[in-house]
Amino acid sequence: MKRTVRKRSPAWGYFEQVGANLVSCKKCDAKLKYCGGATSTMISHMAAKHHVSIPLRSAARASWNEPTPTWRAPDPQEETVSNPDTATPEREPPERKRNMRSSVWDVFVKVDEEVHCKLCDTKLKYMSSTTSMMYHIKNKHTENPQNNSVAMPTHAEVTKLVTSMIEKDMFPISVVDGDGFRALLTRIVHNYNVPSAEEVTRSIESHYKEKAADLRMQLAKVEKVALTADFWTAMPFQKYITVSCSFITEDWQGKSAVLHTHKLSSGGQLRADCVSEKLFSTTQAWVIAGKVHACVHNNKEDLLSNQGVAQATWDYISCFATKLQLAVSDGLSDDVLQIISAAGRLVWHFSHSSLAGDALEQKQAQMCLPQHKLIRSNKARWDTVCDMFQCLLEQRWAIKAVLSDRTVTSKHEAQTLEIGDDCWQVIENFTPVLATLKWATTVISAETEASISNIYPITFSLIQTHLVPKENDVEQVLSFKLAVQKSLRDHMEVDSSDLASKPALIASMLDPRHKHLSFLTPTGRLAAKVKLHELVLKLDATTANPKDEQQETPVTPDLSQATPKQQTSDTKNTMMLLLGDSYSSSYATDSEAQVDYYLRDIAPSLDINPLDWWRLNEPRFPKLATLARHYLCIPGVSLPSLLSDVGQSFATMRTRLTPEHVNMMVFLNRNATI
Repeated sequence: MKRTVRKRSPAWGYFEQVGANLVSCKKCDAKLKYCGGATSTMISHMAAKHHVSIPLRSAARASWNEPTPTWRAPDPQEETVSNPDTATPEREPPERKRNMRSSVWDVFVKVDEEVHCKLCDTKLKYMSSTTSMMYHIKNKHTENPQNNSVAMPTHAEVTKLVTSMIEKDMFPISVVDGDGFRALLTRIVHNYNVPSAEEVTRSIESHYKEKAADLRMQLAKVEKVALTADFWTAMPFQKYITVSCSFITEDWQGKSAVLHTHKLSSGGQLRADCVSEKLFSTTQAWVIAGKVHACVHNNKEDLLSNQGVAQATWDYISCFATKLQLAVSDGLSDDVLQIISAAGRLVWHFSHSSLAGDALEQKQAQMCLPQHKLIRSNKARWDTVCDMFQCLLEQRWAIKAVLSDRTVTSKHEAQTLEIGDDCWQVIENFTPVLATLKWATTVISAETEASISNIYPITFSLIQTHLVPKENDVEQVLSFKLAVQKSLRDHMEVDSSDLASKPALIASMLDPRHKHLSFLTPTGRLAAKVKLHELVLKLDATTANPKDEQQETPVTPDLSQATPKQQTSDTKNTMMLLLGDSYSSSYATDSEAQVDYYLRDIAPSLDINPLDWWRLNEPRFPKLATLARHYLCIPGVSLPSLLSDVGQSFATMRTRLTPEHVNMMVFLNRNATI
């Protein structure tokens, strides 16, 4: 059977091809896109612009199922029909059924006789063909099509993304019930049914169970963990405690995860027994009660302490940032507080007066100063005072110029807002001291390394170096340094005879950067070394196997049948059995040798991560490495992200959440990377 030749469309009588993908109209010289042999656009052009009706190629056939007729010699007896008006009416071809819907309709929507692209709002003519739409997607949205198909997210994937958005950004679950949110998703995703708040809640609960199961598997593999008790307030009468844990994995990766968020009783003061009960119930629920080594908390009243909790099975450590905040508060005198208040009023004026704000921007441009907005301090955070002072010193002369301009600032306002030169001198001397304290908090709060080992080196550096009065210090700065110095000594117990037993100091010894303890006196270093020896011996006693000791019982050999060479060798073995393996060594045990070798080893630079150092040197000091895992997992501060600011924003949007759902939201938000 011969292959039939495809008939040429009548549209080519009005068009000519001028390029690989272009055709030109012979009547109006219009250029049209041409792709894949489709003539739909040409037929539409002739009908719309020139009112010429060109029949579709399919209309010339009698039926879709009939083969294309082949040429045969004309029969003279047969009447030739050339006029369509006199032609015999033919049977209409049956409509062809499509088996599947084209994927381009995920991107386009049909509006009357046009189709509109959802991605770029382009409008195309629609003539029962998807060729032009496919051509548009292929050329304008190349990131979407693959093999002439459009990969659009499924409805299940969109629902999962909505749930993830609520978990990551801490949005209220009721956001899915908003009319604007529903209209947005319906417009973006074709035929999408937005889930209700109840469906999203069930999805969050399911995700919580999956995450909790994964975390339980990780905690089952670690030897020791450290707890963190973070007290925060969502509303004046909504108090919470978030319990988290920190641990070091087998490959020396430091990790932390939130375990549970408990709602505390709103009436009266917190009691130590109530809080400790929440901690113990959390450890039992997560099966880590016997693994907890210490608990770090941010309670300012030091509610949790080894003396305050009678049944404490671990050490309670106050958050370093909380202690430093108390020390700074103790050092702020009335004169300094008045200067902070005056600076706050000045910043408030420029923030709320559009005229003054615009004038300040003009002065900044004229004086070539950075275009920075003024920062106002927050009473709950002392470090914002440092930011406010630094910004005021940077913009001092631009501020003075605006206050001196009577077209912007009245004389009465200028007298009220102006800061005297003596106050500016206090600000100038006070800012570097606050900046140093802020750096200390930043280093301790860093999540990239074990932070507890930095506490005492930084504390002694502040006391012995940065808070020492200088000759050029003004009176207010001098009194501030002395007050903060005394407060740090009291809160950190640096003069305590039991300093060597503090977990933070032991962690400093197990940190290869600080193991020399150069900030301590010789007596203090000796006490810390003795304590480290005690911990290693205690670890040996805990891990010793009685069966191994029985197997190492010496047996006196029989030398009567031995040869001379054998007698010499056996004599050496007998001497070792009689005098012991450690006779020729200055160390009684291998554990003592490990400690001394470790302390004599060269200390690495301060920019390395101690966990990376232990990953490489664990084979050299295996017993000390076990202790390092126990102590370096303790964080220096509690969770910073759930303090007052985030707590307030959490409450204003989620006042109707139950304590169980608050626990799930905080858990999923903080454990997104676990």
